[in-house]
Amino acid sequence: MSGTFRSLRIYNYRLWASGAIVSNIGTWMQRTAQDWLVLAELTHHKASAVGIVMGLQFGPALVLLPITGYAADHYDRRKILLATQTLLGLLALGLGLLTVTGIVRLWQVDIFALLLGCVAAFDAPARQTFVSELVDETHLSNAVALNSTSFNAGRTIGPAIAGLLIAGIGTGWVFLVNALSYIAVIGAMLLLRKDDLNVRERAVRTRGSLGEGFRYVWRRRDLRTVLLMLAIVGMFGLNFPIFLSTMAVSAFHLGADGYGLLTSAMAIGSVSGALLSARRERPRFRFLIGGAAVFGAGCLLAALTPNYWAFGVVMLVVGVATQTFTTSTNAMVQLGTDPMMRGRVMAILLAIAMGTTPIGAPIVGWIADHAGPRWALAVGGAAGIAAMLVGLRYLLARKTDASAAAAD
Repeated sequence: MSGTFRSLRIYNYRLWASGAIVSNIGTWMQRTAQDWLVLAELTHHKASAVGIVMGLQFGPALVLLPITGYAADHYDRRKILLATQTLLGLLALGLGLLTVTGIVRLWQVDIFALLLGCVAAFDAPARQTFVSELVDETHLSNAVALNSTSFNAGRTIGPAIAGLLIAGIGTGWVFLVNALSYIAVIGAMLLLRKDDLNVRERAVRTRGSLGEGFRYVWRRRDLRTVLLMLAIVGMFGLNFPIFLSTMAVSAFHLGADGYGLLTSAMAIGSVSGALLSARRERPRFRFLIGGAAVFGAGCLLAALTPNYWAFGVVMLVVGVATQTFTTSTNAMVQLGTDPMMRGRVMAILLAIAMGTTPIGAPIVGWIADHAGPRWALAVGGAAGIAAMLVGLRYLLARKTDASAAAAD
């Protein structure tokens, strides 16, 4: 397994990863608490309200896309991250204080979700591309996969802790603990060895450079295909807060602890998928297609599961497939993009991953409210199958082009 964790031999990456895992646990604690606060405490199990909050939180990534990618390519990513992580911690503190004091209202959660989304829109592309400054190109694919492992390790531990804290001392304290967790990642960034950072030449600021990322992607059929697959799955498939919370409450009649354990079960699969990705030297398109196929089939099977435990097992498999798909997407785009364009292209990827949620989440939430959570899961499964077909079409076209070129 030493090859799996080879990026951790690098001091700066090891320090960054240590702070990130603490922050990731706190972030997933907050996400779980926020969903539960809206679903069970501020509304009467309205999945559509959760969908609206998700839309407000992830929508800014799409709206602010040209600016956030431009910032990641043209400005010091470390300074951007210091600012965004500090603001995210302060927002968690504010929401926590409102909740602990008992004066929180749904409209306030909506506003905080929107503000979090605006800050995260700048944070995400800078954080993703900052990895390339912590390691060299030979370690980049591994570092990307280990980042995903850290993220999903947080998703494994965070919701379980959140469920226990919600049941034991209340939802508001979860937000306050998350606020404290940002100290770890901020401290790690302050302790980085600046001389060891692989800071490459910044992109030149020219007229039209904001739109250059879109033109770059449009000229690349491989990138267009990967991003289209991500858009399909992201819009209707990556709505797990809705899937898991509504299945926990409506189908299995569980409380916050049951919801947290379901999220953790899926995250265990995600960690496994990320570690498998970390073992590979480079991502492959077949893993992307396979991940989409298993994701789609898994969601369809989960919609048919008769009980809580069977559902948890299936979602663990879905977690493996989800992480295989998303990690392959991230690594393929980063490694296949010119370094000077990487920030803008990654901003497009992240805007698709997070920004399609405002379109899909309210729709999926409405389906869960009116037809039941199992039908919402079936929609997610159909999205995975559709993404698989898009990938297969690209591979077929590529083989046809290769055959035609060989014939010439």
